[in-house]
Amino acid sequence: MAKFVPDTIMHMHADPALIRSVKESVSAAEWAARVDLAAAYRAVALYGWDDLVFTHISARVPGSDHHFLINPYGMMFEEITASSLVKIDLQGNKVMESPFEINPAGFVIHSAVHEAREDAQCVIHTHTIAGMAVSAMDCGLLPIAQTSMRFARIAYHDYEGVALNPDEKARLVRDLGDRHNMILRNHGLLTCAETVADAFLYMYILQKACEVQVRAQSGGGELIPIAQPIVDGIRAASKVVLRQSGGSLAWPGILRKLDRRDPSWRE
Repeated sequence: MAKFVPDTIMHMHADPALIRSVKESVSAAEWAARVDLAAAYRAVALYGWDDLVFTHISARVPGSDHHFLINPYGMMFEEITASSLVKIDLQGNKVMESPFEINPAGFVIHSAVHEAREDAQCVIHTHTIAGMAVSAMDCGLLPIAQTSMRFARIAYHDYEGVALNPDEKARLVRDLGDRHNMILRNHGLLTCAETVADAFLYMYILQKACEVQVRAQSGGGELIPIAQPIVDGIRAASKVVLRQSGGSLAWPGILRKLDRRDPSWRE
């Protein structure tokens, strides 16, 4: 494999030939997936959920090859473009020439979900302050606000150290089950969905729920829990609620916002 060269990042943005080469080498469906995924990286940076270069968003490449796209390790999320994304298989091997390497920990977490869940076309993992704070709480996400009620069926996965052990994949998949949202204990947050738009919206709401909880607890006053019958009712209806999340409504506006700031993510 080619080794990561820091100077390559600067040249990547300035080389139209390299961008054109990637676009001409992939299908229209894959290029569309690349553009959507690049937008997700830029949006995560825009909302302040990035962690330098250390978290990941992945998307399945359309088709039957079970390939997916992930960030080039060492590139800031605000720098990522459609053509810089790395295409790999479920074993972590690059299946298309790229000057970049990938984060092995990102591969273990994301490949586990992509391999087990056909509906997990996009997987987002973050290390935000609020997300990590709630992940370290024994109580987990509390039913104290409308945002947290979207996650009546949230999954939890216990911390096993840096995610480099392939054996952890089976336990992570077991804990996730058929849900779209997971708190990785002592680690961070994870969402998955059939589209980049929905996965991003799930993360937006989950992140907000964690922020609300941390701020509510910091006030020191007694919190008002939502009544159990209401919690039970939302739990019963959660599959329907989450599948009608409205990601496709919010996503075009997010793309317009990104374009106003810097449209280079489309390259």
